[in-house]
Order: sequence, then C-alpha cells, then structure tokens
Amino acid sequence: MDLYFSPLACSMATRVALYEAGQPANYLEVDPKTKQVRNDGSDFNKVNPLGLVPTLRTDDGVVLTENAAILQYVADQFPRAGLGTVSNAERSRLHQWLCFIGTELHKGLFLPLLDRKAPPDAKTYALEKYVSRLDYVENHLKGRDYLLDHFSVADAYLVTVINWTMATPPIELAKWPALKAYYERLRTRPSVAKAVAEEFELYKAEIARHKAAA
Repeated sequence: MDLYFSPLACSMATRVALYEAGQPANYLEVDPKTKQVRNDGSDFNKVNPLGLVPTLRTDDGVVLTENAAILQYVADQFPRAGLGTVSNAERSRLHQWLCFIGTELHKGLFLPLLDRKAPPDAKTYALEKYVSRLDYVENHLKGRDYLLDHFSVADAYLVTVINWTMATPPIELAKWPALKAYYERLRTRPSVAKAVAEEFELYKAEIARHKAAA
C-alpha cells in the first residue's frame, strides 16, 4: 500500500498505526506547498484532488482519504495488532474518539493556530471556543493509559495531534497533567518514537529547502 504523507502532519497517525502493526508500506512524501510528491516528482492532486494528506492507496488500488477512515481501515486490515475493537459498542466508541479528535481538536482547535494565514481573531476564537475540549480529554484520561482499554488507532491520532503543541505556544500541556503524562508516555512507545523521529528529520529538511528557495 502507498501512504501519501507530509512530515508531522495528521498523516503521521497512519504511520504510527502501520508501525504498530508491523506492516510495510510505501511512504510517499507530499510537499504541502507545491503538492508535489517528492519521491517521483508527480502531482499529488491527481491522486487526491483536494491535495490533502493522509491519502492511502490500498494493495487493490483503492484510494482512501480522511484520517478516521484510513485509520479504521488499517485497524480492520490487521486485526492481530489490536488497533481496533471487537464489539459493536466499542467500535462505536472508537469512531466517537476518531471523530472527536478530527473535528474538535484537529480542525477546531489546532488548525487555526497552525495556519500562518489565519487572522489573530480566528486564533483567539479557536482558543476561546475549543480549548475546553482539552479539559474533556483530561478528565477522560484520569486513571487511564489509553482512550479505550488498550492502545488503538484513536491513540495514534491523538498523540499526533497533541504533538502539535510544540508549535502552538498558547497551549501549555502543564495545564492538563493527565494529558501531559499520556503524551509523554506515548512518545516513548516504539511505534510513536520511531514515527516522530523520522518525520521530524523530514520536516527539518523540508523547512531548509523552502528557505533556500525563498
């Protein structure tokens, strides 16, 4: 399978999930500005007209988009990895967390803060409206190791999103001790540590290229 990704973007969650499952993939890096696939110089927009990562091409040639759908696909494809759930009730709970992370945290809170073109008022609004979602996660994680009763693709997504606090100074994890402990604990998990280290190096190279071209 082919995973189209950009360094340290939300696509890193799928990399974590694949590492967790011990499954190989072709990792195709997309320049977030030019939408060029660095591996071969091709136009990523021809794969996904929206130009968004992650995008996954399965071994059957099916192209999947949207983080929640791709993560659930990985969990379903490799059940022995235990990244998904067994019962219908727990599956719905997993969907709940994937949707929550995608809408309330990823798009609602972090996207405006990370967008250099977003006006100050938009960043202020995002903080005022959505920072309470971190309170919700904080309360849920008290006394828990993971979002569910085991490490799942929802955790792969959450640790990816919380990693962005490195670039969003208004959000100080010390205000949420259970979430901070969760993040620090998962950063040491082999699949997460490997994904972060590899993508951080790619991110630094990407920044250097754009500075040289400016």
